[in-house]
Amino acid sequence: MSVFLNYHHLRYFRIIAREMSVTRAAERLNLSVPALSIQLRQLEESLGQKLFERERGGLRLTEAGHLALDYAKTIGRAGEELVDVMRNRAPGTTRQILRIGAVATLSRNFQVDFLKPALHRPGVEVVIRSGAQRDLLLALHAHEVDVVLSNSPARRDTETPWHSHLLAEQPVALVGVPAWAKKRLSFPRDFRDVPVILPSMESNTRAAFDRMTSTAGVRPRVLAEVDDMAMLRLLAREGEGLALVPPVVVRDEIEDGVLVETHRIPQIRETFYAITPSRRFPNPLVGELVSRLSPKKVSSKQRLA
Repeated sequence: MSVFLNYHHLRYFRIIAREMSVTRAAERLNLSVPALSIQLRQLEESLGQKLFERERGGLRLTEAGHLALDYAKTIGRAGEELVDVMRNRAPGTTRQILRIGAVATLSRNFQVDFLKPALHRPGVEVVIRSGAQRDLLLALHAHEVDVVLSNSPARRDTETPWHSHLLAEQPVALVGVPAWAKKRLSFPRDFRDVPVILPSMESNTRAAFDRMTSTAGVRPRVLAEVDDMAMLRLLAREGEGLALVPPVVVRDEIEDGVLVETHRIPQIRETFYAITPSRRFPNPLVGELVSRLSPKKVSSKQRLA
């Protein structure tokens, strides 16, 4: 006897299994409880197996239910990826869409370096979304972006097996207008009450900077704490203090002589990651961009050292 599987039945089954309650699942799906119960019964009849046992505290998956749930999740992910692949093609064209999530604190210059091959390729449209890493990873899980660019790797677990690809790293530096170089300050010894512009307390580089100055027994005067690298660069140009940044952030200003690197701090390193999900059909453009900057292929210039 042939078995017909309804995709919607499998989706409803997954949500019931997640909630362990037909009532709560019906609320999530905006369906009536009787209607959802009928859908579940039709799936059980199609499979010839009972998927849930009713207990005093709610539902419990049967052995067949556990097996069916594994397959339902796999089918659900495959369906999401199918939609994802189709969305990467503009309707009626062969144009590819590359959707990037970039953490707000990430260097704009680094983002451009990463995306440059795609930006210059005919038939490719790049969509960039900025935000906090947590929000961007949710977007990655929901197939709303193809890759997340971040300063830190993502934590893996069974539900979200992210892959964090280290693309580059470089020591951070203190930079300021040329007048700061003439002061010939020694870091960190001479930085008592020196005005500085720093990343926020959530930044790994900020934590390392604070440890170094604390160990030296000095406390710089913090003029501003800035999450956005573009704003940090603009404040450095004002000349009121030294900014703690990866040099790539202010590469253009240094080349033009507007800013100078007064102190390279090799003990503090900024990292650049591309975070990708485990997908059966990943966007091929992401693989090309990541492999171009993978550690085995990165030149000294591309490492941004």
